[in-house]
Amino acid sequence: MRWTISNILTLLRVALIPVIVAVYLGGASGYLTAGVFLLAGLTDWADGFLARQRNEESPFGAFLDPVADKLMVSAVLVLMVADPHMRDHVFSPALFTVIVAIIIGREITISALREWMAELGRRGVVAVGWIGKVKTTLQFIAITVLLFAQAGMQKEVLILGEILLYLAGALTLWSMVIYLRGAWPSLSEQ
Repeated sequence: MRWTISNILTLLRVALIPVIVAVYLGGASGYLTAGVFLLAGLTDWADGFLARQRNEESPFGAFLDPVADKLMVSAVLVLMVADPHMRDHVFSPALFTVIVAIIIGREITISALREWMAELGRRGVVAVGWIGKVKTTLQFIAITVLLFAQAGMQKEVLILGEILLYLAGALTLWSMVIYLRGAWPSLSEQ
């Protein structure tokens, strides 16, 4: 691994995951949790931008960047679903839980699909596309809004965050269908 700014930012994002969890569970200000999550989300944008601008793209970064995103999003979504205070304030706790399950389930499914397609030498079929990038961005925005709203339990902002998460869930399903459709010829081979 080369110690590039991009790789360091990706590693920082991974290192911030236990910090986010500790801050969330530790009862610190919800604004602090939202701020740390936002900082981690910004490192996602910055590492990709810098890797392209400085020609620092690397196999390590290509591997760890999406893993870091999935770990960070999954950890915070699980915390929110498990938080009884959060469940008491979202518009629909059941729908919120289903959307979280869809998001996490999709990430596991597509990660496994990418690994399998790579073994077949067809990795490009399930390469990250623009819809996946939009989905990830919308997830980060939705979760940040939810964390900020939860800090002050501002009902209108909480509903906005929940609606954004539902939109992210819809994009999550859409992107999964696109990836599965692309991989279907390989999946359906005899």
